[in-house]
Amino acid sequence: MSATAEPLRVMMLITGLARGGAEAQLAGLALELRGRGCEVSVVSMLPPVAFAEELRSGGVDVHSLGMKPGKPGPRGLWRFVMLLREARPHVLHAHLFHANLLARLTRLLCPVPVLLSTIHSLAESGRDSSKVRLRDGLYRCTDWLSDRTVSVSEAVSARHLESRAVTPRSALVIPNGVAPEPFANGEETRARVRRELELGDEFAWLAAGRLMWKKDHATMLSAMAQQPAGILLIAGEGPLEKELRKQAEALEARVRFLGLREDIPYLMSACDGFVMSSVVEGLPMALIEAAMAGLPAVATDAGGVREVIRDGETGFVVPARDAAALGEAMRRLAGMPAEARGEMGEAARRNAVERFSLSETAARWEALYRECLREAENELLP
Repeated sequence: MSATAEPLRVMMLITGLARGGAEAQLAGLALELRGRGCEVSVVSMLPPVAFAEELRSGGVDVHSLGMKPGKPGPRGLWRFVMLLREARPHVLHAHLFHANLLARLTRLLCPVPVLLSTIHSLAESGRDSSKVRLRDGLYRCTDWLSDRTVSVSEAVSARHLESRAVTPRSALVIPNGVAPEPFANGEETRARVRRELELGDEFAWLAAGRLMWKKDHATMLSAMAQQPAGILLIAGEGPLEKELRKQAEALEARVRFLGLREDIPYLMSACDGFVMSSVVEGLPMALIEAAMAGLPAVATDAGGVREVIRDGETGFVVPARDAAALGEAMRRLAGMPAEARGEMGEAARRNAVERFSLSETAARWEALYRECLREAENELLP
């Protein structure tokens, strides 16, 4: 029987399972595909610290290769080969640079019918531009081992095509998807969460994301210090938290650091606007989530931000690293009449549901899996 007539066996490989946009997208996609009848397993190169229980409770097997950051070794590679031989997936779907590279190299040792790579950011690396060039070169040298290399936004795809990290032969774009239902909270939820947070009648901004250099919270704090009123809630943790707290205190900015939160949809229902100050992005999950919650947003022009925000219609987009421009856009949004701001948020919600629904994203991925599997079977025909 043709493999395309069987339940699809999909194995997803990712560098690590932590709290982040790429990891959240993998988890959501894995569960959605499981609900569509696929047999899905997830392999994390590093020991997982998030999403594992959620995935297992949804019927998705989770494995770890037990690798350590910066220390690739033959044991992890051998574990992965053994997992592939045991599971015999129709599709191996890798996410993020290290997993993409491992999946490609492993295909030389353990062939799989279909291998797909996903690039989640303009630059899946640190600040050092030489590392970006190195990774682009490694992508270029191994491109032939991947049936498709899928970017999460047009901006990400264009950047990697321009650097020849990806060839037109394999390049494709499938945007991140978010399930709308958790973000459809009403006025009762909003009122309750605002009471819990003691927000009163203040205009509340929300920022959500890891406290790291790519998110450039320093610019956000400077922009917040320019605001005549309102408060900024920052949900997330990361290596720059101590430094950012000191900056907020020195600027006398009205900022509250909430730490890692599991209730982002509820926080969004309680707030009036979303703000993001990134310098590097792919297609920001938090920005899509804010739109699903009906929050108008102010964000910097990084990666696929303009693919989420329709400038002037669903929010405002400003240059990156420009605290004055970000602050002015924040004042503009906060100063809008409540009715006009509500209409902007509703437009954001409609746009997000239409273009970034998780069910549609999963359907596109499943269609791609089956298309590539048919191609692989046709190559075997005499």
